[in-house]
Amino acid sequence: MATHLKRRIAAEMTDEMDRKVRSTVEGILADVKKRGDAAVREYSEKFDRWVPRKLSEKEIKEILARVKPETIADIKFAQAQIRNFAEHQRASIRDIEVETLPGVRLGHKNIAVESVGCYVPGGRYPMVASAHMSIVTARTAGVKRIVACTPPNQGEPHAETIAAMVLGGADEIHVLGGVQAIAAMALGTETIEAVDMLCGPGNAYVAEAKRQLFGRVGIDLFAGPTEILVIADDSADVEMIATDLLGQAEHGPTSPATCITTSERIAKDLPGEIEKQLERLPTADVAGVAWRDYGEIILVSSREEAVREADRVAAEHVEVLCENPRYFLEKMRNYGALFLGPETNVSYGDKVIGTNHTLPTLGAARYTGGLWVGKFLKTCTYQEITPEAAVKVGEYCSRLCAIERFWGHKEQADLRLRRYGGQNIGIGAK
Repeated sequence: MATHLKRRIAAEMTDEMDRKVRSTVEGILADVKKRGDAAVREYSEKFDRWVPRKLSEKEIKEILARVKPETIADIKFAQAQIRNFAEHQRASIRDIEVETLPGVRLGHKNIAVESVGCYVPGGRYPMVASAHMSIVTARTAGVKRIVACTPPNQGEPHAETIAAMVLGGADEIHVLGGVQAIAAMALGTETIEAVDMLCGPGNAYVAEAKRQLFGRVGIDLFAGPTEILVIADDSADVEMIATDLLGQAEHGPTSPATCITTSERIAKDLPGEIEKQLERLPTADVAGVAWRDYGEIILVSSREEAVREADRVAAEHVEVLCENPRYFLEKMRNYGALFLGPETNVSYGDKVIGTNHTLPTLGAARYTGGLWVGKFLKTCTYQEITPEAAVKVGEYCSRLCAIERFWGHKEQADLRLRRYGGQNIGIGAK
């Protein structure tokens, strides 16, 4: 049976924070819907001390000129990896057309969403990599119009983020952040034409804005604070476990970091190693709070129990620091992304290796995967049949509609039976 040696804070404490976020977001969305650009500008000046604007071609060129050539090369390398994997994913998604009965042709087409709004966060950290994950993936899927928004960083556009947005293929770039950016892209204003879908990570307010707007527009997925789960056996290195846990905990003070281990030694030594590393970690003010409030250590008796606990947690990122890590690839069902073996880590996935870093959190891995080209595609079906097939299918359809007392539906079938089969079925016949 799993033993919790360290637990996160109670859910009741986070529920109250969630209620406050919901209320704030509702007010901002309603205001932007009513007043458009004027409301967007006021919230941007209030929260970011910034007058929002769309960057001109001239401004973009000036910003790009400030980025070091080696940084441009690094961004291009990362985007090439993400684009390459996304292209392979896209190639795996096929349109189909099949004859299921004589004269019955059914099919589906995968059609890209027309327009997408990509949010690239940039509050505490300028999230350059988020531009790759959303913009490059949407463009690879075939999206025609990509609007990208990112907040100012330290009082001006963040040059490297803008470079990533440009190189990724954004059609419009707005220096605009927070709920007001999400609202502008989804609802539309005098400046920004509304999009069909929103994607990209953000803070609790951005995530809540996407949740409230879902239905009016599509979204990539519901996302909360980033999470890491490390599964470790006695072969694992406690220094590596602590490093990787804190590497994700630095995202924010509510980022969960969990270790499931079959090793009593690791369970005993991990708290001390984390405290030691926090003494020298530059982001310890954030990572330390996250570990204190949302860190967990779970001791299990076997790798089978480790799988059960990991599937229960359904974490966003799961590192497997065990002998035969592919055992967990074969057995686990609930995760956003797996990192198999000590050679790889979440940071590779977040920044450069090619898999997408926009992943399900808060247990959503139980029912969805992360962002990929398929999220930007609508799989739309169609049908085409011969007169003979219309009669064969129509006879079944007519009887089934009568069972349900859908007389208008039945008449659709009966009309074809009269037209193509010469059957003498009166209108409204039961």
